[in-house]
Amino acid sequence: MKALSSPDLTLVLAASSFAALGSEQRLQVLRTLVRAGPQGLSIGELGARVGITGSTLTHHVKILAQAGLVRQAKVGRSVICAAVAYEDLKALADFLLANCCADVGCAHDEETPND
Repeated sequence: MKALSSPDLTLVLAASSFAALGSEQRLQVLRTLVRAGPQGLSIGELGARVGITGSTLTHHVKILAQAGLVRQAKVGRSVICAAVAYEDLKALADFLLANCCADVGCAHDEETPND
């Protein structure tokens, strides 16, 4: 996701990123790559950790890469996948919360959960 000044374009880019995360399997792949850190995982190790292999995993990684959330690099005979958009992931969360309670004036972080 690229930061742009137009609110409409930002909305479109956020929607595109969220659409890429709209699959339980893709969300699991991204979370696994985030846990692995910037060095990433080989496609084989990633598949073993998430329980997805072959063309299905390739399909999901491709969609995440098109959204700019992961990258793939060939290292020797291996393909390494890594989450590259840590700041963009944080920006997506901030995007969701940017207008939190704006219409009602509440402060969500002052609330305490009901026990």
